Amino acid sequence: MTPLVQPARRLRTLGRLRHAIPALRTALLGAVVWAATMGASALLNLLLESWVTPDKIRTVTLLFAGGGALAFPVGLFAARLVSLGRSREVAFAAAFVGLAAATTGLTAGLYALQYRSYYAEWHAPTFTLTWGLQFVFTMAVALYQFAVLGIRLYFPLGFVALFAASLWFARQRR
Repeated sequence: MTPLVQPARRLRTLGRLRHAIPALRTALLGAVVWAATMGASALLNLLLESWVTPDKIRTVTLLFAGGGALAFPVGLFAARLVSLGRSREVAFAAAFVGLAAATTGLTAGLYALQYRSYYAEWHAPTFTLTWGLQFVFTMAVALYQFAVLGIRLYFPLGFVALFAASLWFARQRR
């Protein structure tokens, strides 16, 4: 490659990244709405399942809301990056996958951190080999447990919201 090709490619990549960054107002307002929707989805499911511990209901609802708040700007950025200059169908798919992956991933991460903090009391001293193994396996178990038990709290309300947000994104002017 010639030396001039690399800077041109770098500028093109930086331009795509800059165009993919959502507007601050959109990111913040979307994060608030997405957080409320994901929290409401979890709350609705927990109430329908007749959970009798208000503290646990509050914790899980806030966990899902927090994951949604963190996930919206990340998912929106990913969707914008993938769909720049492409058709509405690609934009819809990018938003659907980006928001779904960011929401479940970040909420699962928050769940794993909370799970880890609960079990930290019984773990070995920090930064030892035993602690490292306990940390990795505790996080892995938490992520598995979230995949098995937590994802169902997104249905049906969270899935409907995901579909609606993806439609909204596909209709936005790019």
